[in-house]
Order: sequence, then structure tokens, then C-alpha cells
Amino acid sequence: MSDTPFSGAPMPPPEGSGMKIPILFGAVLALIGASVYFYYQLNQVRTEMAETRDQILAEIAKVHETSSVSMSTAKRSVDTLRTDLATARNQASRLAGEAKVEAEKHADEIAAKLSQVQEEQAKKVTEVTAAVGQVKEDANQTKSQVGQVTTEVSTLKTDQASTRSELEKTISDLKSTRGDLGVQSGLIATNSKELGALRALGERNYVEFKLAKEKTAQKVGDIQIRLKSADPKKNRYTIELIADDKLVEKKDKTINEPVQFLLSRAVQPYELVVNEVKKDMIVGYVAAPKVQQSRKL
Repeated sequence: MSDTPFSGAPMPPPEGSGMKIPILFGAVLALIGASVYFYYQLNQVRTEMAETRDQILAEIAKVHETSSVSMSTAKRSVDTLRTDLATARNQASRLAGEAKVEAEKHADEIAAKLSQVQEEQAKKVTEVTAAVGQVKEDANQTKSQVGQVTTEVSTLKTDQASTRSELEKTISDLKSTRGDLGVQSGLIATNSKELGALRALGERNYVEFKLAKEKTAQKVGDIQIRLKSADPKKNRYTIELIADDKLVEKKDKTINEPVQFLLSRAVQPYELVVNEVKKDMIVGYVAAPKVQQSRKL
């Protein structure tokens, strides 16, 4: 057998080929692992992209819905504003018409008031003119009345002088006598005319009375009087006087007789004068001194 290199016997492996196979096998495994990893990552990316797409689509739908609502709201707002604008224009037009009518009405009222004022002024002018004429007439009448009053004053002075003269004559005719207490009395009035003269003289206070027969005393001025009896035929009477809580009987007195009694607060005596005696009645007056003070004991 020849030792040629192309003989049928196997050739020994070249040197170093045993290390290449494991390396190739490792490279294949790595490639397969990388392929699996990339496939897994690709699936993850696809899943995330699908989720992101869904979220984006949801957001787009939401935005679209919101946009639709906003558009509807905006449209309604625009429609409302258009309606309000039309209403406002109508109201403005109506108010302008009413303002015009009101202005014309106000102008008519002012014109009517002006006319009324002018009429009233004209009326007042007429009244003043008439009043001036009346004043002139009144002035003439006043002059006439002044003359008449002057005459009346003169007449009144004459009447007063006559009255005074008559009063003085009446007073001079009055008499003073001694009373039942022995004190000289004041002037005695026998009738209402003479009593009026005494009042005008002003020296005493006078209280008239008409006293009927009663069981109880009646108040006359500062005292109380009870008529016990009255005799019109003899013009005599009997009374009881109550003064300063004391009772005094004045018995069998006659008309125009000054019945005197003293009160603690008077220096001068009080005087009771009966001018008329009737059946169970006497008529007269009580004369009280004007100065009232405590008597000195």
C-alpha cells in the first residue's frame, strides 16, 4: 500500500476543528435566545402599543364627546343670546315708544298746569283788583264809622257819667246802722239795685242767698245757715248760724237788720241781711270783709 495522501483511508481531522463546533453551537443557542428575547420584547411592545392605542382612541372619543357637548352648549348659548338680543331689541323699541308717549303726556301735563297757573294768576289779579276797590270802600266806611264811634264814645262817656252819678246817689241813699252785736254796720242794701251799688263800691264781698226752711243747714259763703222759722206778716225770722264749728241762734230778727257774727280769721264782723221774708223762706245776702286775718285776743 502506497502512502499517498489520496488513499481511501480517512484523513485525520485537521488540527483545531474540535473547538469550532462548541463555539458554533453556543452561537446558535445565543442567536435562538436573542430571537426569543426579541420576540418577547416585540410582543410586549405590540401589547403596550395596543393598550396605548386604546387609551388614545378613548381619549379621542372623550375629547370628541366633550367637543360635541361644548359645541352644543355653545350653540345653545348662541341661540339664547340671539333670542335675548331680539327680546332686548323689542323691549328697547317698546320702551322707546313708551318713553315718547310718556314724554308727550308729561308735556301735555306741563302745558295744562301752565294754563291753570295763568288762569289762577289772572283770577288773583282780578281778586286783588276787587280787594283794592273794597279796601278803598272800607276805608271810606271806616272814616264814617270812626266818626260814629267817636259819637258813641262821647255818648258812652255821658252814660258812664250818668251811671256814676246814679251809683253815687244810690250809695248816698244807703244807710248804716248798728248791728245786733253793737258794732256800727256797713252800708245796708235793701234790694238788688242797691246791692249792685255796694258791689261796685268794692269794700266787701257779697254772697246772695235764697234760703228755704230745711232740717239741715245750707252753706252760704264761709258759713252755714238753717232757717228755723219765718213770719212774712211780721217780716221776722229765726236762724241758726254755724261758723268756726260753733252754732249760734239769731232769734226773731227783722228785714234789713244787719245780723252780725265774728269769724276767727276776720277783724271786722260778717253781716247777714235779709231783704225779704216769705213763707218758710228768706232772701238776702251775706257781706264778708275783704281783709281776712287772725283776730288778736
